[in-house]
Amino acid sequence: MNVTTEKTVRELAQEKPGAARVFEKLGIDYCCGGKQTLEQACHSAGIPVNDVLGALEVADHSGQALAKDSDWQKEPLSDLMFHIRITHHKYTREAIARLGPLFEKVCSVHGERHPELFELRAIFQSLAQELTTHLLKEEMVLFPYVERMEESVLQKEPILPAPFGTLRNPVSMMEHEHDSAGNALRKLREISQGYTAPPDACVSFQTLYKALAEFEADLHQHIHLENNILFPRAIALENAN
Repeated sequence: MNVTTEKTVRELAQEKPGAARVFEKLGIDYCCGGKQTLEQACHSAGIPVNDVLGALEVADHSGQALAKDSDWQKEPLSDLMFHIRITHHKYTREAIARLGPLFEKVCSVHGERHPELFELRAIFQSLAQELTTHLLKEEMVLFPYVERMEESVLQKEPILPAPFGTLRNPVSMMEHEHDSAGNALRKLREISQGYTAPPDACVSFQTLYKALAEFEADLHQHIHLENNILFPRAIALENAN
């Protein structure tokens, strides 16, 4: 893989599925912060750029970019949206339902000694509310229109006018909400010291932090697929017709 430090993190994640795994492991923001060049992202994360280049080469040549990964730059948009719904939307809803009661349990037991838990809970509750509404807007408005648009193009039929003027309008809103979610994730990670449970943490406390880390990783991949692949491809399709 020919990688230059002048390429953006977003471009690398688009070109190589294995790159997203490397960035996730190293704590490099490739979704909301994907416009940075690799060199800038490494500087922000405090990681030597040569270490990241090496990890990307290993991912490319060792088969970590698994063959089962779909090339979402080429697959139909309908398939990509279906994947997002049944994989990431489903996971987000299930994680929110699980983490709510878990937060209550851990806060009730450990909140007095670890008041940061109450701040974490408040941030997560706000994020959960925003995401719940966000997913519905995508599933009920944006995704159905993109699917109909793609179908019209494939059948060489005129595209029906969008009720929101142009795709750029809802996409801009979705990206703004993604940025808000990204900021919330950064606060959660910072306050929890990288989801590092304290020495006196019980199993539930440890489980909470592990679940939050998994939630963060999935949401990063979720936002990447939409911001970096789905939205640009859908807008390009609209502009071409």
